[in-house]
Amino acid sequence: MSLPPANMTNDTRRLLGARATRGFGDGIVSVLLPVHLAALGFGSVQVGMIATVTLLGSAAMTLGVGLLAGRYSRRWLLRRATILMVLTGFGFTFVDSFWLLLPIAFIGTLNPSTGDVSVFLPTEQALLPQTVPSSRRTALFARYSLAGSLAAAIGALIAGWPAEIAERLDIDPDTANASMFGLYGLLGLLILWTYRGLSPQVEPAPKLSGKPLEQSRAIVFRLSALFSLDSLASGFVVQSLLAVWLFERFDLSVTAAGTIFFWTGLCSAGSQLFAAKLAARIGLINTMVFTHLPANIFLMLVPFMPSLPLALGLLLLRSVLSQMDVPARQSYVMAVVPAQERSAAASVTNVPRSLASALGPLLAGWLLAESDFGWPLVIAGALKATYDLLLLVMFRNVRPPEEVR
Repeated sequence: MSLPPANMTNDTRRLLGARATRGFGDGIVSVLLPVHLAALGFGSVQVGMIATVTLLGSAAMTLGVGLLAGRYSRRWLLRRATILMVLTGFGFTFVDSFWLLLPIAFIGTLNPSTGDVSVFLPTEQALLPQTVPSSRRTALFARYSLAGSLAAAIGALIAGWPAEIAERLDIDPDTANASMFGLYGLLGLLILWTYRGLSPQVEPAPKLSGKPLEQSRAIVFRLSALFSLDSLASGFVVQSLLAVWLFERFDLSVTAAGTIFFWTGLCSAGSQLFAAKLAARIGLINTMVFTHLPANIFLMLVPFMPSLPLALGLLLLRSVLSQMDVPARQSYVMAVVPAQERSAAASVTNVPRSLASALGPLLAGWLLAESDFGWPLVIAGALKATYDLLLLVMFRNVRPPEEVR
């Protein structure tokens, strides 16, 4: 099943290319982060602390971008964010002190999760609808999510290759793993070049009022509260900590974990191609709920599986459905707010998500240190299922303009 022809402009291609490049880097570092930190002598709790601080920093930066969006061009903000990405990559390459890595994690762009919770997201979300008619908005967001998910899956797949090559060449594998964070920084330079080619036409029209949110304040705040619950749950199963659980529960190698995340990421990426078609048939809210809910049931069942093949089977089933809500959610938010308020709406809905998700890794790290059962997966699935039901009850009758007959 394919998406309708996108007739993509140069701006669309650049935004999708930047998302794919960033996803590739995120896929690498999300797998290697716990390995790299373990090589530095850090335990599960410290890994969770760094993941938490990373997400808190993303929330703070995203809020700042939302407040500044009316004063500076979105292209200017994106270019400044890539500079932070470069500094983050080289910081994690050369710094080995836990107390120095914490501030780098806070002000940086490292993403320990499978989804995009970075400072780039709200700004790109506000720019994308400017490049297509509303009838193709959901399809474009599906392509956007697909680009990130597929690239992240490839990044996860190759994450373990440098260490394997280093071992064959009798080189310290920890040094090879650390060098991949340098690659992450170099990818930031490539993204900077990509953003520099964006045209002025991609910018939304300026708001006449000084308030970032005026017409859409009520619905944005309600959506933010619900998205926060979902993100709180996601924080318990960020990819870096899921890797820790797989390492401890099934004694997997980095290469094996990377291969697993490649296939789960590939399933997630491929399934997003169906999101636009499904949304056209049953609506954006129904697409979000009725794909996400069974995925969360699968997640809750994973820790109860007695063997690795059964656990992986459920993780793969979950990945087929778990990300179909992403383009639908992004499209829905952009549809129910005025164009001039999209950047602020994207920031306001993403900041609480980042803050809420920041709580999970620390608690999950503590739970994993106490038991290898997989309690974080059970908690995450239960919270996410609650979010799905609340979303359906509260917003099933709030339809975007293209769904109103």
